[in-house]
Amino acid sequence: MAQSVLGSVTLGYEAIWNQKRALAGVRLFIEPTNASAVDGRHLLDAISELWPEAAAPLLLCVRAPVLLGSLLEQPAARNLWIEVQDPFMADALFAGRVRKAQQRGTTLVWSGDAGQAMDGAIAPLFHKALRMLTPQEALLALRVSLRQNLDGGMGAEQGFRSPVLQGSLYQGLASKALLEHALDRQGIWGVAGWPLEEILHGYRFQQIQPTRQALRALVRAIEADESMEALEHLLGNEPLLTYRFLRYANSAHLGSRSEVSTVRQGLMVMGYTKLRNWLMEQIPHASSDPNLDPIRWSMVLRARIMERLADAGIEDSLRREVFLCGVLSQMDLLLGEPLGATLHRLPLPGRIASAVVGQTGPYAPWLEVATALESSNTHMIHDVCRAHKMPADEVNRALLHTLANA
Repeated sequence: MAQSVLGSVTLGYEAIWNQKRALAGVRLFIEPTNASAVDGRHLLDAISELWPEAAAPLLLCVRAPVLLGSLLEQPAARNLWIEVQDPFMADALFAGRVRKAQQRGTTLVWSGDAGQAMDGAIAPLFHKALRMLTPQEALLALRVSLRQNLDGGMGAEQGFRSPVLQGSLYQGLASKALLEHALDRQGIWGVAGWPLEEILHGYRFQQIQPTRQALRALVRAIEADESMEALEHLLGNEPLLTYRFLRYANSAHLGSRSEVSTVRQGLMVMGYTKLRNWLMEQIPHASSDPNLDPIRWSMVLRARIMERLADAGIEDSLRREVFLCGVLSQMDLLLGEPLGATLHRLPLPGRIASAVVGQTGPYAPWLEVATALESSNTHMIHDVCRAHKMPADEVNRALLHTLANA
């Protein structure tokens, strides 16, 4: 049953980011197709089997009380945390399950509504608290942040105390200023979700550049004479650099005799020496903004999920196309222009343009499913998977495999 239980639930995900803008964990939304038919022990076993000990913690968010209660009754699972919504704690029987789970060593995370404080009596049961700010608290936090910036960090001493609590986990921080205040000033443990559009809006009058870290990693790989597969993987981890690479590989400056439609083709045409020189030219202009890192990660993860969904039954060259389709699917956000104009500059296979611009063709279902998974709306995810006749077990395994290697 551990092999089939993943077919009885719908999964979605949300990344959790720490102060270094590195992945601190993943919040996994779980919705059972039929709560009474899903055994908590088998579900934990199935997830644990796919989630390595070295991976970031996986926070299981289950809103179905029957399944959540079943999960709480199981032995503690390594690297798997369980989220408990505050309203459930009003039930004495359920609260007793929470206490027993904590005694068995299960890592528990409390979550509440915006502005809600955790009852001090239950605080010892929980490893972390997942909090939300009310609009008024968000405004106060921004005022404190402004005072801190003006007064060199003396805002609290002057009577302006931030509502953002150190060591907590927050969701719904909708601006760059709030993120930086919470992560960099208040020392929260992490933030669930990332305000992609708001951060990119700050770049509307300037050109986003590839990250310096990615450029240097590629230069080091070339100097170490690493394989073409390794270089292709490193390039794929920087979506904007992938796009620029393909444009350069097709430029008159390089003088290619044929169109280059894939990264692998471009690497073979360009060669290691020309590639290194091209990369070195970009390093002085590279970006060092860490707030862009979660955005790049999310774009690459979508492509990796698509690649995993397409893994069965297609050859390597097509799998690379599927990955490229996912990487380019949000390029409009980085370039600040319509996707049609962006893709028109590249001699891409029609399958990629059809999926990204027209939502049609053989790659469109994988793109739509991978995009849907970036959500807590499990009902919508279920409907999208069903519309494309993708079995839940197949989709959930692809998601967990990809997240575990992120």
